[in-house]
Amino acid sequence: MSKSLNRVTHYLLSKKIEHEVRKTDQIARTAQEAADRIECHLNQIVKSIIFLVPSSDSLVLFLTAGGNFVDTHKAENLLGFSLQKADAQTIRSRTGFVIGGVPPFAHKEELSVYMDPELLNHPVLWAAAGTPFHVFSIKSDVLLATTKAKFLHFTKGR
Repeated sequence: MSKSLNRVTHYLLSKKIEHEVRKTDQIARTAQEAADRIECHLNQIVKSIIFLVPSSDSLVLFLTAGGNFVDTHKAENLLGFSLQKADAQTIRSRTGFVIGGVPPFAHKEELSVYMDPELLNHPVLWAAAGTPFHVFSIKSDVLLATTKAKFLHFTKGR
């Protein structure tokens, strides 16, 4: 088991979160590919999108339904500060996970978390489990409580 997957499963077990981990044969390059592989609705896929706040050098995590996208301008207006998409090296060094495997929690540093309200329309969600080849299931209300996310209407659809 990889260190990243181990860190996520340890976190889930330590918090007594009911879950199922699944391994995929290939990296899903899109949320739709991930949904197709695990046979779920597109918006049951949780995308972990990380932005840098240049003014404070902090990271912000947007948990986004698979069919939605972060509207950067909308998010900046709602939050009151500018955002910059974090690069792969920043994400890896500061969360401990590679792009495509970033889970909603168990990061190296604490992140401010904002959640797409669309995610609560599905009782069970699927999120990256620390690697691009693993996902785990989690109840949407448990994800909200565990991440202490704030709801924010920061998305745009396809």
